[in-house]
Amino acid sequence: TAERLAFHALRDPRARELGPALEHAVRHTKLCRTCFNVTEQDPCRVCADLKREASMVCVVEQPRDVEALERAGVFHGRYHVLMGALNPAEGTEAEQLFVQRLVARVREGGIAEVILATDPDAEGEATALLILEALESAGLAPRVTRLARGLPAGSAIEYLHKGVLEDALSARREVRPRRR
Repeated sequence: TAERLAFHALRDPRARELGPALEHAVRHTKLCRTCFNVTEQDPCRVCADLKREASMVCVVEQPRDVEALERAGVFHGRYHVLMGALNPAEGTEAEQLFVQRLVARVREGGIAEVILATDPDAEGEATALLILEALESAGLAPRVTRLARGLPAGSAIEYLHKGVLEDALSARREVRPRRR
C-alpha cells in the first residue's frame, strides 16, 4: 500500500497535498481522555455532547468503528475505544488495550450498560470475554450486552459464511402470528 501511494504521489501533483494533511493530523490529533477516540478537541465531540446517553457505553476496537456507528446514526450513547483487540499471536496483549480504563469508568458510576461491539471474529470474541472478566473480577455489575449477530438484511443464505449461519441459528427466536 505504501509503495502504491508513493508512486501515485509521483504521478499526480495533487497527491502532494497528502504530506501536509498527514503532518497536520499527527500534530493536532490526540486521544480523548474519556473514551480514547481520536480527536482534535479533548474531550471529543461525543463525550462533550450532553444530549447523548451517558449511562450507555459502546465498547469498540478502533476509532473507525466509532465512525461507522456515527455514520449509521443508530447509537446515541457514549463510546470506549480499546485501540485494538486481544491477539497475542500478533503481539497485542491485554495490557495494551484500554480495558482497565473502561473498568475505571464503570467504577466511577453512572454507567448502567456496557455494549460489547467488538468484531465477531476470534480476536473480538476473546476481547469481549476479557472485558467481561475484568468487570466481574472488579466486582462491577453493569448490564453487559453484545451486538446481535445473524443474517444481514438483503442477503442470500447460500452466500453466507458458516459463522454467520451458526450465530443466526443459535440466536433464533420464536415467531408468533400477530393478533388482530
